[in-house]
Amino acid sequence: MSERNTAIVTGASRGIGAGLVEGFLKQGYNVVATSSTVKQSFTASPGLVLVDGDIGMLKTAEKAVEVAIQHFGTVDVLVTNVGIFITKPFTEFTTEDFHALVSTNLLGFLYITQLTVKQMLKRRSGSVVSISASLVDSPVAGINASVAMITEGGLNAVIRSLAIEYAKEGIRFNAVAHPRKGMKKKETTP
Repeated sequence: MSERNTAIVTGASRGIGAGLVEGFLKQGYNVVATSSTVKQSFTASPGLVLVDGDIGMLKTAEKAVEVAIQHFGTVDVLVTNVGIFITKPFTEFTTEDFHALVSTNLLGFLYITQLTVKQMLKRRSGSVVSISASLVDSPVAGINASVAMITEGGLNAVIRSLAIEYAKEGIRFNAVAHPRKGMKKKETTP
């Protein structure tokens, strides 16, 4: 087992997620990086384990946490960065769009965060950071993302509640609203 802290990063194959993986590695962390295509973006190393998979599937979250414990013995930080972002007029959102948003953005968060918090509770220590969109609180004309913001706003709400729920257990929860997340017409972060 390692003496170094360990971070799990979802949505790690590009953009913010890839930058976080590189930043954690440079700071001396062990990292478990997961996304649907993470093995195309990184090469595994002694301090970096890659987990390809859809985070909206419980088995992907289970594998990410399991390999963190097997390889490094602990999970100290979780960054939930993965998310899909669909923009279209409110009346054109389909049931399929909604299910895709909920599966990746909400179920993905739920699965990986529940499993990680169970590990953090054993040590009464840890930090969970959720990358959100500033559009939740500051909508922009021309970016029709009302249904996508249901999921992003939901994440902001649950982070605030979890911060209170786990404060006495030594686990911190924070949401970081990225100013450009969702500013493109259609963005998907695997």
